[in-house]
Order: sequence, then C-alpha cells, then structure tokens
Amino acid sequence: MPRAPALFDGVRRVTLLRSLTAILLSATAIGTAQAETIRVAVGTQDTTINCATGGLLIRELKLLEKYLPHDGKYKDATYDIQWRNFTSGAPLTNEMVAGKLDLGAMADFPGSLNGYAFNKAGRQSLFISVLSGSIKGSGNGVVVPTASPVQSFADLKGKTISVPFASTSHGLLLRAVKAQGWDPARDVTIITQAPEMAGSALLANKIEAHADFVPFAELFPWRGFARKIYDGSQSNAPTMHGSLVDAAYAEKYPEIVTAYLRAAIEADRLIAAEPEKYAELIEKVTGIEAEVAYLFHGPLGLQTRDITWKPEYRQAVKTSFETLKLLKKADSDIDLDRFVDDRFIRAAAKEAGIDYESRLKDYAQTPLVANDAVTGQPITDPARVAQIWVKGEAHVRHYASPEAALGALAEIEKEGGQVRVIYAQDRGSNIKLFAKQAWFVRDADRHLSAFLLKGDAEAYAQAHGGDVIDFAAARAGTTRLSAR
Repeated sequence: MPRAPALFDGVRRVTLLRSLTAILLSATAIGTAQAETIRVAVGTQDTTINCATGGLLIRELKLLEKYLPHDGKYKDATYDIQWRNFTSGAPLTNEMVAGKLDLGAMADFPGSLNGYAFNKAGRQSLFISVLSGSIKGSGNGVVVPTASPVQSFADLKGKTISVPFASTSHGLLLRAVKAQGWDPARDVTIITQAPEMAGSALLANKIEAHADFVPFAELFPWRGFARKIYDGSQSNAPTMHGSLVDAAYAEKYPEIVTAYLRAAIEADRLIAAEPEKYAELIEKVTGIEAEVAYLFHGPLGLQTRDITWKPEYRQAVKTSFETLKLLKKADSDIDLDRFVDDRFIRAAAKEAGIDYESRLKDYAQTPLVANDAVTGQPITDPARVAQIWVKGEAHVRHYASPEAALGALAEIEKEGGQVRVIYAQDRGSNIKLFAKQAWFVRDADRHLSAFLLKGDAEAYAQAHGGDVIDFAAARAGTTRLSAR
C-alpha cells in the first residue's frame, strides 16, 4: 500500500510524456504543412510570340519568382517552378489534362478545346486572362508561295490549303471558306500540316496555300518564300491568346494564380516600354526574328496586347466552341460564363494599380507617341505611319507618312546605314505591314497609302484616284522626288 502513490506518479508522468509527444508531433505536422513545396508548372508556346507575356518573358525575366506569395499560408512554402514549351496548344492541353501542368497559354480555339478536354475528363479548366488579341481577327492568315499568281482568298477555289488542325488558324480557314459560300468538302481540299513542315513545302512549291497562326503568316513572308494573301482581319472575327488554369489548382492556390497574372502584367508593361529590346530577347530564345516580333509587339502592332475579357474575346471563345462542334471535335456544350473567369485578372489588376473597368472599355491599338524622325513634329495620323529599323540602332525610327520614310531611306543608305526592316500601316485595316511586300496607291500629290492586298489598293485608287504600284516603284518615285 505505501508504494501506490509512487506508481500513480509514474502513470501520470507517462501520460504527461505522451501528451507532450502528441503536441510536438502536431506542431511538426503544422510546420510541415506550412513548409509545403508547391508546384507551379506552366506550359508555354514560345514560338507563338503573342503568348510571350504569359510565358517566355515571365520565365526569362524571372517575374513569377518576384510575385509568388510568401506570407500568410505561404509563409514557409517553397516553390517548384516548372516550365515546358510546346509548339501548339493541343499537346499543351494533353499535359494539363494529365495533371502535369497547372497553367498554360494558348489561343481561343485550342483554349476552347482545352475546356472541352477537361470536361470530358470529368474536371474543369478556366480561361483566366487575355494576353493579346484583335477584335477584327488579325494574327491568323493565309500565305502562298512567292511566285504564285494567287492574289486573294477568292483565287483559292479548287486548290489545296494546308493548316494545323485544331488550331485557331483552322477555325479562321473554315470561316473564310464559309464566307466565300464554298463547301469545304468540295470546293477546296484542306489538309493538316504543322508550321515546321509548311515552311519547307512553301519553299519547294509543294503546297498551293497554307493557313497558320501567330507568327507564321508573317514569318514566312519575312523569310522570303511566301506572300500573305489573306489576313484574319478580313474575316472580322475576333481572335485572342490567353492563359488557362486547372480549376482545382486555382481553387487550392488562388493567390498563386493571381501572382502569375501579376507577372504577366509586369511583362506587358516592360515590352510596351521597350519593344525593340524585348523583340531581340524573343529572337534570342525562339529564333523568330526581332523584326517579326516587333511587327506584333511594337506600337500600332498587328495585334494589341490586352489583359481584359472584352465581349468580343468572349465571343471568340464561343465561336471556337461552335467550330469544334462543326468539326465533330466536341459533342456537348460548355458553360461559357463559368469557363471564362475574370476573377483572378481583376484581382491582379487591382494589385497592380490598374483600373480594370477602364481598360475593359479601351479598344485602342498599342499607341505610338512619337515625333517624325525628319521634321521633329508629333505624329498624329496612325493610318499613315511608316517606320524604319536601322541596323545597329536600339530604337525604330518613326515617320508621319510612307513617302517621308522612303525619302529618309535614301539618305540612310547614302550615309552607309543598313536597314533591317521598313514597316507601313494598311490604310484600310490599319494593321502593320512589311512595306517591301505592300501595295501602294500614289495620289496626284505623290502621297502614298499602303495596303496588304492589291485588290484593296485598286479599290482605294478607284474611289480616291491614284496609281497602284509596288514597293520598288514607290521607292523609285520617292527617291527621284527627293533628288530634285
């Protein structure tokens, strides 16, 4: 009996030790949760350069690391940042559906296919932001071999056109065929061909025409073996590139999704401020020439970088779903209002000090605020702008008109300068063009207006007067005038 208290004390000590052990184990578990390693796996399309602000630039400039959260529930978290590059949206979607990627950037058509693929797998993805786009449809296009007699899409009846199937350019091609009143199964032959194969086929004259997405309808002409005969703006069908996320990932880590979009906003700000610098970076990473990258990302570019879900871009996604059903790639509907989710970009914009509602209403092209390189006077008419990028110069020179640029060209070359590229704006659509491949209307006052298509130039000349000439003739006439 006298030993009972000691036995009792021993039991109490064991109980106390067990309680302390449980507390320590619980604290360790809490610490482990806080020190979680979180994967941030992003699929990019580096060569689809209009996705640059949602992938390439974020990766190369390490902007994601700058914005990932390190407070609250992320106080002790570490991040496993993974980047994977793809040449198109379809394989990127496959990896997202397989759970190997959390975020990805692609165009409206493959983005819609992404949403359908997730639904088919019993899951959901969200289209969370626009990166760039055109409410008219610029960006996609159709090219033909340089020596082809074809001058417009109407000339392609009965011919074979290749296109990357299930891409945004596939949707454009089908809409263009429909606009002509043609039967796609009878009036044209449409075959699948990746951009990499199409370039070689165009060079060898093995295909009659090729439809493609950013940047190939501009890249192939720039490299000299194709001519652009149809721009997406002629379809007047909005198109865009944007970012998607696995919905389950977004629900678990909403702050990380917002951080990714903060990085995209920062990338957009940087390239807007120094488009030449970052066009050079894009070339270094992708091999897509800086002259082509600037065509898109410079002021008055072929597409406009835009983070907001304008109604036209929502319509682009809806049209893409409809096209998928037409192609029998989808057999059910997706709730568009649920799929297109602007919560995260609104949150990112607020953190970045951007008035989202104001930006939502802004449809202006990436603006050009510059003085004419010859006169020093402010440039006021964007439809008449021309630009010259001189080799060795960090910045593009801006001119108020094509004739001013061509006059300056003679002086640049006279002084030994080498010109990288000359740009002009299409007088009708206002899209940026490579001037050497444009058609010009020269009026009675010898003013020049640039056009992508010869037919558009002829129509303008008929309505306003003037002669239709090519670049060589426009340059020769301006040079003679300058020499007087």
